[in-house]
Amino acid sequence: MPRARPGHGLPLLTTSAAPRIMGRDTSGMTATSGTMRADRRTKNLVKRLRPGDIAVIHHADLDATAARALVECRPAAVVNAVRSISGRYPNRGPEILLAAGIPVLDEAGEALFESALAEEGTEAVLSDGCLRLASGASAEGVPLTLQRVAAQLEEARQNLSRELDAFARNTLHYLAAEKGLLLDPLEVPELDTAIRGRHVLIVVRGEGYKEDLRAIVPYLDDVRPVLMAVDGGADALLEMGLKPHLIVGDMDSVSDRALACGAEIVVHGYAGGDRAIPGLERVRRLGLQAKVFHAAGTSEDIAMVLADEKGASVIVAVGAHYGLEDFLDKGRGGMASTFLVRLRLGSKLVDARGIGRLWAARNRPATRELVLLGVAALFPVVVVAASSPWIRTLVSTFWLSLRSTFGVR
Repeated sequence: MPRARPGHGLPLLTTSAAPRIMGRDTSGMTATSGTMRADRRTKNLVKRLRPGDIAVIHHADLDATAARALVECRPAAVVNAVRSISGRYPNRGPEILLAAGIPVLDEAGEALFESALAEEGTEAVLSDGCLRLASGASAEGVPLTLQRVAAQLEEARQNLSRELDAFARNTLHYLAAEKGLLLDPLEVPELDTAIRGRHVLIVVRGEGYKEDLRAIVPYLDDVRPVLMAVDGGADALLEMGLKPHLIVGDMDSVSDRALACGAEIVVHGYAGGDRAIPGLERVRRLGLQAKVFHAAGTSEDIAMVLADEKGASVIVAVGAHYGLEDFLDKGRGGMASTFLVRLRLGSKLVDARGIGRLWAARNRPATRELVLLGVAALFPVVVVAASSPWIRTLVSTFWLSLRSTFGVR
């Protein structure tokens, strides 16, 4: 494991909003410098990351959603203290960063990360596969390339069967503990937002959530569903100019701005003996009111249960987790609660991608339909023309003129 060490001959660094590109180094990476930002939680880091910064993360198995959030911030480089691909499963985060042209230095070490936390906001230099901090501390890492990542992903695919076995066993283990989501009565809070008989759109900040939202804009305009955001999904809605009606979750990834937007807030409280409510204190610090919903499962799950309990006719999910990779990206060893919630909702739950395609097809007439529509529109014109003496005279004159011009007998 690389260790941080005092640097020698480190150039004098100055703060700059944009990276200074220093050419190719011997590792093949683009040597650069920029303001350093560090955080153990990537979703917290992206809130303060600016274009040209060097992002220092501590994110094993970097997932696609986190990588896309980093790409949107346009950092000069990403330095990971740990392995971005551990080999447990083929996570696509590093590939997304490299495809966007963002250099990635992997396995820079725990000591380097602790130094980065202490020196955040200072200038750092990345060159020769080494990150050098303003204090003189530095650490070497493994420069990632698309070829190296492809090889690591192929190795990870060989482990996927074993990971699936463990995932399935864990799911079965927790099914008994969380079966209350399907069978038991729940303490559902009273809501001010009217849901009964309406469509509810639930927005989760999962893979592809932005593309899904853009794809269903016609549906949103036509149906005007209740907008229910799960934590950071509220920020996604606000970015599109949409105000959520409800924000549900443990409030660990939603911004203060989103919480203060006027939406009704429902904090996810844990089920069981302690019945802790970790997000309630944050909401109260902002001077806001919130309801509490105690239930097992993830915030994504309880949002769907809440919509169902309140009588939603259709529940449309954006960015929800469905496949094995989605759950492994989220860091979950099983999907007991999600499996139970899907059983509970049945056909009422619809994926946004299907809604987007359906609405696009519904609002896009086929070529054959357009031709038939045109023929139908012309039919009354032809009938009127055929019955009008003036039109018949005009057509006869035109025909005689053609015969005279071209000598047709």
